[in-house]
Amino acid sequence: MDLGFLDPLYRRGGPVASAYLDTTLAVEDAAKQIELRWRDLRAGLAEEGADEPTLKAMDDAAGGVAGIPGPQGEALFAAGGELLGAYSLSRPPVRDRATFSALPDVRELAADRENGMPYVVVATDRVGADVYAYAANGGEPTERSFNGATLHIQKVRGGGYAHKHYQRTSEELWSANAAAVAEDVTAAIEDVGAAAVFVGGDERAIGKLREHLGKHANGLLVEVAGGGRADESALASLRDSVDSALRQVAEARHEEVISQFDAEVQRQGRAVEGAGRTVEALRSGQVGTLLLADPGGQRSVLWTAPGDPVDSATDRGRLADPEQAVTAPVDAVLLRAAHATDAAFATLSEGDIARIATAPSVGAILRFTMEL
Repeated sequence: MDLGFLDPLYRRGGPVASAYLDTTLAVEDAAKQIELRWRDLRAGLAEEGADEPTLKAMDDAAGGVAGIPGPQGEALFAAGGELLGAYSLSRPPVRDRATFSALPDVRELAADRENGMPYVVVATDRVGADVYAYAANGGEPTERSFNGATLHIQKVRGGGYAHKHYQRTSEELWSANAAAVAEDVTAAIEDVGAAAVFVGGDERAIGKLREHLGKHANGLLVEVAGGGRADESALASLRDSVDSALRQVAEARHEEVISQFDAEVQRQGRAVEGAGRTVEALRSGQVGTLLLADPGGQRSVLWTAPGDPVDSATDRGRLADPEQAVTAPVDAVLLRAAHATDAAFATLSEGDIARIATAPSVGAILRFTMEL
């Protein structure tokens, strides 16, 4: 997963206040309960040294988003009296918690975003299509809609000159409409850098669309059930199918990363394990994908330079200016360095760890190898 969405959280120096809050609106007085739990987190941040302007900046964002049903959470980050970021989470955090430290606490946010990916949804028929493009970091989708010519769009049965004429006209209109839809789909793919295109609707229209899409776009196409443009039940069916397909694609992508890491570990190839070797690989720009498990309650620390994301080590003396070095949790240090070096990120679940012989909680797949 690309860590570019974390840009706002690193635009200024620390210390940074980070908070994770369960904002599920499942009971009648949920809003009041959320407010009380936020007050507890706020008091804890104040005890750790967070300044009042920073806490007030978080006050304005705390509490979640009204009108969104189901389990959810939020992650808040602020520093120097400024809100750096407020993110809705697809599931509640492991527990409500807040920290005030040199670096933002982003691991759980990154883990929540791991299953997210940029994608396009297409609901198509013979007249045109509705095209929705979703960025990897969420937000409102961009929407494109094309409605082509409908004259004689329904192919007729039987023979005769007139029937052949209408059939040829229908084929031409189908083709013209599909070509225009293909342009919209291609533009949507480029808008968000889509990793998949989920398309549902009229099977013949999907076939025509395939004919007009380029090789790259065709390679991203995933046909799903549902997809009528005017029928609400068909659109709901398409949404359900897309949700299921997204989960399958995310699981497959994660499995590919874990399998690659496991294979590289076994042959002692392009992979490292442990915080020490991983931080050294990040220092030299070798890391292609950082892998981290949930540290739980035991969070080890690393030394790091406040102003240089890659100047970090297990030994304070390794830093360019040891006197200015600070400590921060291993996951926070490694994720900041991964973000700075354009490395990707993947979580290590308990199941992932169990299948790897060395059972690592920290590791990395390398872009290249060299003597560490």
